Parts: sequence; structure tokens; C-alpha cells
Amino acid sequence: MAAHDRIRLIACPSINNIIYLIINMKKPDLFFSSILVPLDYIMIVLAAISAYQLRFSDTTRDIRPIIFELPFENYFYLVLVIAATWILVFTFSGLYSFRRPANVAKELARVILACSTGLALIAIFIFFRRELFDSRFIVIATWLFAIIYISLGRLFVRWLKRYLLRFGLGVRHLVLVGSSKTTEKLIAEFAAKPNLGYQVVRRLRDFSLDSVAELTELMKLKKVDEIMQSDPNLSKAEALRLYDYASENHLVYKYVADLLEVKVLRTEVTDLLGVPIVEVKKTTLEGWGRIWKRIFDIIVSGILIIILAPILFLIAIIIKLDSRGPVFFSKRDDGTYVTRVGEGGEPFKYYKFRSMIANTDSMRYQELQEKNLRTDGPLVKIKDDPRVTGFGRFIRRWSLDELAELFLVFSGRMSLVGPRPHLPEEVAKYENHHRKALAVKPGITGLAQVSGRSDLLFEEEMKLDVYYLENWSMLMDIAILFKTPLAVIKHRQAE
Repeated sequence: MAAHDRIRLIACPSINNIIYLIINMKKPDLFFSSILVPLDYIMIVLAAISAYQLRFSDTTRDIRPIIFELPFENYFYLVLVIAATWILVFTFSGLYSFRRPANVAKELARVILACSTGLALIAIFIFFRRELFDSRFIVIATWLFAIIYISLGRLFVRWLKRYLLRFGLGVRHLVLVGSSKTTEKLIAEFAAKPNLGYQVVRRLRDFSLDSVAELTELMKLKKVDEIMQSDPNLSKAEALRLYDYASENHLVYKYVADLLEVKVLRTEVTDLLGVPIVEVKKTTLEGWGRIWKRIFDIIVSGILIIILAPILFLIAIIIKLDSRGPVFFSKRDDGTYVTRVGEGGEPFKYYKFRSMIANTDSMRYQELQEKNLRTDGPLVKIKDDPRVTGFGRFIRRWSLDELAELFLVFSGRMSLVGPRPHLPEEVAKYENHHRKALAVKPGITGLAQVSGRSDLLFEEEMKLDVYYLENWSMLMDIAILFKTPLAVIKHRQAE
């Protein structure tokens, strides 16, 4: 934003002026997180009012007559108290974290879980106090309206933040210190993605005394908010000098973790014979996390199988009418069962809806080897695969061939979310660090699938799978499931 434009904003007493003054503070994320509290409160109250108006509307009265009394004034006062309780639930759910906000799918998943927890609290209240027992419709409607209104409010805040970033409002001025390839990549990414909210104002290749003087001159212009050590290989003396400088000048200090720190990201410290022992955790998916994930898989896969039963049956019929062969692809050309590698490197029998001409699977390693698009790793993907049937091309494009995997999830051989299950011959070509992805059950969808589907390089896919197992949470699983339909709808080359 030009200087005269900013002066005009300040001179005019308008809402834009107020927004500019607040957003241009040193803590823009703090501002956006703080406005979410009153915004969510208002949305909860509006949701309750909408539910009340819907229940007492003429249309709803005609469908279900009202046989209870609930004066709006009494109801409104009760809503104000319940809304405050919901805000506390939202706080404990991490919806007001001052860290960088989660992606849209994760945030909306948290909203749904938080609203559902609030609904459970109302149910408990009704159990002990029967005032609202006869208006369960209002309770459920409030829950649904709250999810919609709060989600829309948060999407608006995200839009507002991105919109203001176009004018330089809320941008964090960043100094990068390092000469590594990571530094070059960060500079390019920040320039290409202004919505991240960072502007690189200076790049220092080291942090020598000359660099300190250069940064000090820049500080005088008040154009620095954060310092990031983007090269983990800086000398110890330079790294300590950089940290001390940031601390003394009240600048946010960040650094790119080195390889060892990344590998031991998940640790647990215990006391053994008076000696602190650090245990490196392979994944957060342990103990109760594993149990909850399995329960979630059983319930959701069971529900989906019931709901999608007509579609599954229709797909099976069309496959039989479209070409000769079985409905499911479950056997190799030599008659042996198709297997995939599962948790712990153990193979399991695998099947999905058949999308290819029967008995042509082995051609991928023979006649069609030259058409393999995946030359970056052990996987095979054939360009313009002649083995695919007419209907097979359709179900591949929309990932309908993988719906049969729901039965594998229900039986416990796969999970709804996890790394993709690969063939034994593909896993045999893994490098050692790739095998880390075998620590959890493979999934129908996963972080790699919603981040690029078949367009990702094999190494990028494996990095995402490892990140998933090291940072697993139920919220992450739910977010990935919500993003999966969008990833399928996007125009990608069919797998």
C-alpha cells in the first residue's frame, strides 16, 4: 500500500481505518484469534434464535404442533449462558490457538467436534433439568445452525485476512539467515504465496559481525518482525549470536530443524533409576489413539457400506455387463491372490472393483513397461493404459473402484485414512527411510492423496505419509476425509 493511501486511511474515520490500525500491529494473528471469540459467540446466539424461529414458524407448526410453552425472553437468557459455555468448550478444543491457523478442513472438523461436545453438554443439562426436554427439535436445529454459522464466520475471517494481505496489512517482515537450498526454496515459496503472510525483506548468508551491523541498520527502519535461521548448518557461534540478537531486540526467532531433530520429533522422557531416558516415538498412533481409530473405522466404514450398498451393487452389475471377468480384481494372472503390504510390513489379501481387462495385470512389467510414468520410484503407472475397460476408466477417474476397500477397512486389514497400500514387489524396492510408512495400517485415502493424488513424486508422497504417522490425530483423520471428495473432484489424471 502506498504511503499516501495509508495517510488517507488514517485521516478518514472509517471501519477501514480501524482495521488498518489493528492489523498493522506486531501481532496480527493475535488480533484474528481474538475476534473469533465474540464472532463465535454471536454465531451461536444467532443459531439458537434461528432454531427457535424455525420451530415456531407456521410451516413447522403445521407439520408438528407445539405442545409446550417456551417464552422467547426466557429462552434468550438461557441461550446467552449456554453460548458462553460453548465458548469455553471451543477454547479447550484449540479453536482459539494463537499459532498459525490450521487448514480449512481441519478447522471445520474442529468446529463440528466442538459443537457436538456442546450438544452433549446440553443433553446432560436436559437430563437433570427438564425445561427443554419437549423442544429437542430446537436443540438439534441449534447444533446444525451453529456448525453452519460458525463455519461461515471463520471462512469470512480467513477471507478477510487474505484480502488485507493484498494491501500489506498484517504482513510479517522476515529476515532469512542461511545459504542453503532450503533458504532459496523458502524465498521462492514466500514470494509465490503471499497469502502465507510473510515478506522476505533481507537475506543474510551468514551471521558474522558484518551481518549484525547490516541487520541493525534495517532494524532502525522498523522493517523486521521475525528472524529465521534457514540453514541448520550455521556455526555454533553464529547460531548463538543470532538467537541472542533476536532475544535482545524482541524479534520472533525461528529456525529450520536439522535432520536429527526431524527424526526425533516425537519423544517421551521417563525416569529410570534416577536417570532421564528419552524414548523416540515412531507415531502418536499408540495406546488409546489406536483403539479410537479402530472404533472410528468400524463405525464409519459400516455406515458407508450400508449407505453406498445400492451404488456398490450397481457398479458390480455394470462391470459384469461391460467386460468378461470377475467383479473384483483379487487374483493375479497366474491365479495367486493379489496382496498388498500392510502394517508392520505384513502382506494381506487385497481386492477392489475390476477396472481392467481380465488376465492383463502382468503386462505392466512386460509389454507396457516403457509407458510407465512413475520413473521417480518403485511404483508403476501406465500412460494411456490399454488394459483399462470403458467403464473401468470411469470408476478409476472417480476412484469408485476403491470403494470395495471399505470391506477391508471393516475387517481390520486397512484403515479409512493412512498411507496407500503398495505391492510387495514395490515395497521390496523401498529405501530404508521409506519403510517408516509401514508403521501404521494403509488407508483408502491419506494425506498424500488429498495433497496431490497421482501428481506427487514418490519421495514427496512418502514424506507426507511419514509426517502423517508422526503427527496423527483424530482431527487430522477427519480433516483428510472431508478433503477427499474435493481431491477426487479436481481434474487430475486418473490413477
